[in-house]
Amino acid sequence: MFNSSLYNFKPNGFSTRALATGVAAEADPTNTIPSVSEINQFFVPSAGEGAFGKIELYSSKYYIAGGIGGALSCGLTHMAVTPLDVVKCNMQTNSAKYPSIGTGFGLILKEQGFGGILKGWMPTLLGYSLQGACKFGLYEFFKKYYTDMAGENADAYKTAIFLAGSASAEFFADIALCPFEAVKVKVQTVPGFANGLRDGWPKFIAQEGVGGLYKGLVPLWGRQIPYTMMKFACFENTVVALYKHVVPKPKSECTKTEQLGVSFLAGYIAGVFCAVVSHPADNLVSKLNAGGEGATAGSVIKEMGLVQLCTRGLPLRILMVGTLTGLQWGIYDAFKVFAGLPTTGAATPKK
Repeated sequence: MFNSSLYNFKPNGFSTRALATGVAAEADPTNTIPSVSEINQFFVPSAGEGAFGKIELYSSKYYIAGGIGGALSCGLTHMAVTPLDVVKCNMQTNSAKYPSIGTGFGLILKEQGFGGILKGWMPTLLGYSLQGACKFGLYEFFKKYYTDMAGENADAYKTAIFLAGSASAEFFADIALCPFEAVKVKVQTVPGFANGLRDGWPKFIAQEGVGGLYKGLVPLWGRQIPYTMMKFACFENTVVALYKHVVPKPKSECTKTEQLGVSFLAGYIAGVFCAVVSHPADNLVSKLNAGGEGATAGSVIKEMGLVQLCTRGLPLRILMVGTLTGLQWGIYDAFKVFAGLPTTGAATPKK
């Protein structure tokens, strides 16, 4: 699947093919290359026995495991914050009626009851499970693919690899998510439209056609691709920074529980940046899906203005996305540990 010839060169007596599999070749005693244990584990992780037996790195089972972990991490977390999402979407689409978080919760509970703040949980669960499977599974694939392309320069360009790999994965993940996101927003923001996915899906298609399910795809790409690039690149580099400046011992000496704690903290920090970067497009997607057939990106921007587009509902989105992203990385890496795989990210190699 990958071009293994990229690993065949042997600087200073080291076989980089051997390094890529975690096994050192014989070395010239005068060489200055770091030992295998000091190499960034992102590029040379090791697999072990887990709940599904031994999984060979970069095999089909490895990418499937990434997809399962991604589905669990995204589907469960997004479903769990459905009440916050309901309030956020209503604040974005009708700020006059829902001017604040507290007012939004109060009005929805008063008018629609407890079920009102849980509307859209099913399309949320299914849509973001599919998106998470594609996002994380394909990220593992593209990360390896672009690492192979970079060859011996991979470490120097690792941030670019994180960015390119996550953008490529999210492109496909959003195609899976878009129909469910369209129905979810309609159910959550249009009173009386539908109770959930079962009645909302056919009603949406009857009103706007199958093509209407993908009306928000381009704005969704505009929201999710920058968000995911920030989510993965910021996470990977934050993990490096935490092990280098905060955690008092190397990653190799940390317990799995400690490593998962680092994953959650790095994920939360990344989530704050993700929320700010993707918020304008999030407002745009919500308004487009709630606005009916005549709504366009231009009309929404004109109606809201750039300041409101960037700030309306932002504090709630920071709270929601920060928590989501931290939990997602925690769940994803917990599943990798369960499957016998290393956690994501590693300390910077010693010089």
